[in-house]
Amino acid sequence: MQGIRRFRTLTDGGGVRLELTPTAASPLAIDVAESAEVRIQRLISENPVIIFSRAACCMCHVMKRLLSTIGVHPTVIELDDEEIGALTAAAAAESSDSCASSSSSSSAAAAAAPAVFIGGTRVGGLESLVALHLSGHLVPRLVEVGVLSGYDN
Repeated sequence: MQGIRRFRTLTDGGGVRLELTPTAASPLAIDVAESAEVRIQRLISENPVIIFSRAACCMCHVMKRLLSTIGVHPTVIELDDEEIGALTAAAAAESSDSCASSSSSSSAAAAAAPAVFIGGTRVGGLESLVALHLSGHLVPRLVEVGVLSGYDN
């Protein structure tokens, strides 16, 4: 079980960072026996727009800015190095458009983060998100998953 130890506002306007510590009675309880792969899959299915990132990732910052200018505030999860491998496995299971026949796990991990998922489907990294936006397909997709309303496309 985990609970909130402290929180602070993020300087880039992207929300609040919560740091979790063990506690017995927390409304934010998670199953500590849950594997990283299962946790990532659960987070993808529970959040309509989610970005998995590394700490201090400039590409993630640009992704958050792009989405916030449209009016969407995604869930952003910063992964540890150990969890990046789980994201690579989740991304490979989710989609076959992986950048992926790389020989080393570090290059596969680098290709996995940052990664944005919309409606449970992997969009990809920053380049894929920008391409989706420039092609005019990002807003309709966000409307389809219910995070935007009031757009006529």
